[in-house]
Amino acid sequence: MLCSELLGEKWLGEHDEIEITGIAYDSRNVLPGNIFVCIKGFESDGHIYAKKAVENGAAVIVAQDEIDIDVPVWYVKNSRRELAKLSCKYYGNPSEKFKLIGVTGTNGKTTTTYLIKDILEKAGKRVGVIGTNQNVIGDKVLVTQSTTPTTPNSLELQQLFSEMAAGDAEFVVMEVSSHALELDRVYGCRFDVGVFTNLTQDHLDFHKTMENYLKAKERLFDISEKGVVNYDDDYGKRITEEKECDFLKTGFGGGCDLTVSNMSISADGDEFDVSYKGETYHMHLSIPGKFSVYNAVSAIGAAIQLGIDMETIQAGIRDAKGVVGRVEVVPTDTDYTVIIDYAHTPDGLENIIKAVKEFAKGRVITLFGCGGDRDTTKRKIMGEIAGRFSDYSIITSDNPRTEDPISIVAMIEEGIKETGAEYTVIVDRRKAIDYALHFAEKDDVIILAGKGQETYQIIGKEKRDFDERVVVWQCLNNLKN
Repeated sequence: MLCSELLGEKWLGEHDEIEITGIAYDSRNVLPGNIFVCIKGFESDGHIYAKKAVENGAAVIVAQDEIDIDVPVWYVKNSRRELAKLSCKYYGNPSEKFKLIGVTGTNGKTTTTYLIKDILEKAGKRVGVIGTNQNVIGDKVLVTQSTTPTTPNSLELQQLFSEMAAGDAEFVVMEVSSHALELDRVYGCRFDVGVFTNLTQDHLDFHKTMENYLKAKERLFDISEKGVVNYDDDYGKRITEEKECDFLKTGFGGGCDLTVSNMSISADGDEFDVSYKGETYHMHLSIPGKFSVYNAVSAIGAAIQLGIDMETIQAGIRDAKGVVGRVEVVPTDTDYTVIIDYAHTPDGLENIIKAVKEFAKGRVITLFGCGGDRDTTKRKIMGEIAGRFSDYSIITSDNPRTEDPISIVAMIEEGIKETGAEYTVIVDRRKAIDYALHFAEKDDVIILAGKGQETYQIIGKEKRDFDERVVVWQCLNNLKN
């Protein structure tokens, strides 16, 4: 592709034409003939690596700060946004070749995306998914080099879109994080439907205030044709008031377009009715918990906005199998139950404990920690929630990263001590899981919260293998021997 095709005809007024072979924002990934985009990150500044990019063969540099380099430089106001624009152009605006659905919110994004996928596939559509667990089209898993956990960086995102378009995707459903919206990872995309699940405390290390956090989430509805909003959430109400979008409001309360009633929850799942345009439809979902019903209703709302009929929606919800790491029951062959869940926020932890309490015949034992180098203010709150709603808690490590895990645990303890609840501290997560399996009795339910689909633990800057399913199996084998 010619440089003028990417940067515009103004390029030819200042520089000679150059053939571009690709785009990179990491100097280590630069190949001969690439455009290198200097991105200002949180830990490093891409401008520092411009000379290294040139050594690796970069033909053009895009920068927002002045640099002294031996190849042409194209200066822009916002290099992060420019990366998104260039990526869209380079891959031929692939997201215009299918219908794009974005799901944002603190909790429920992954489950909601997969429920939408289930419904669309029940309608016979070919569907791609981009999110926390993995990137897939149909049954094929797509690999990306992005290190971002939820929404890939704009370059990798457009690469994925291109693969999905080449794979004949008719719909792509993706998680859209607040970071992605704030940092222009989805700049240049136009969503057919945007979905908002909820907003509770998280990521304040980045956003600083809940108001900033909301403003980031709201951006999705500036770039969406239609919207689906959890209207029971106060922030959801604000979004419908502050943004101009064709909204469908969901929830249990008044003012909703899609209203839930007659809900019953058991270990086998949820039974509930939804009312829409004067008609009532019965739903069965095999993922237990009121929060699971909220996720399902968001998915139902998205399907309605996409024109899917209610009979197909009912079948899609009925046959949905759930998502790895979300209310996932681990096979143990014991008289107690072990559940893995990704809950890593105050609201997420409260939701999973309450959901389990609704069907547990014995005690609810909650094992959890909090991530290091992340929002510290939620730690005490999560300790208080575990103490208030669990029968017993085990405080341990999550991903301590570069923080001292003992200091993280101490912050959690401040909250749980205020409840007077029973708990123990075992900082080593493997030992904590082993303790929980020894401690559990008949009909108890152990919740391993925080890791979910993750198969690693980050200690320092090192990712170590840590799949809780494997850890449970190993501990149980030791119990039997």
